[in-house]
Amino acid sequence: MARSEPFVVSEQACEVEAWADASRGAVKWRTLLSNDRTPSDSLTMGVAELTEAADAPFRLHRHAQSEAYYVLAGRGVLRIEDRDHALEPGVAVFIPGGRLHGARAVGSEPLKILYVFAADSFDQIRYDFPPSS
Repeated sequence: MARSEPFVVSEQACEVEAWADASRGAVKWRTLLSNDRTPSDSLTMGVAELTEAADAPFRLHRHAQSEAYYVLAGRGVLRIEDRDHALEPGVAVFIPGGRLHGARAVGSEPLKILYVFAADSFDQIRYDFPPSS
């Protein structure tokens, strides 16, 4: 692992990545901090975007690491376990590791979320998408 160094990164300078399939749903994101891409450690951070018109919401999933969300734009619904939570700009969310969760956008504006994992890099996050019932 490289030594961490101060740096500044622009969201627009980061590559757009995406999932769009029945098993995971539809979401696109840009990874801002991840030690496989940036001189950082201890945190992975990015910006995710979901649209209501997507083929499927970001399906229910879990991962070992805790995750935090901060809603930047749009509106949506976040399901954690068996409870729905409204998402709108200014809302912060903490999701403990191992908890089943998934999100969907509501309305015409994309739901844009800043996400943070307690992990050195994004490739350490192992998503588990249980079969839908």
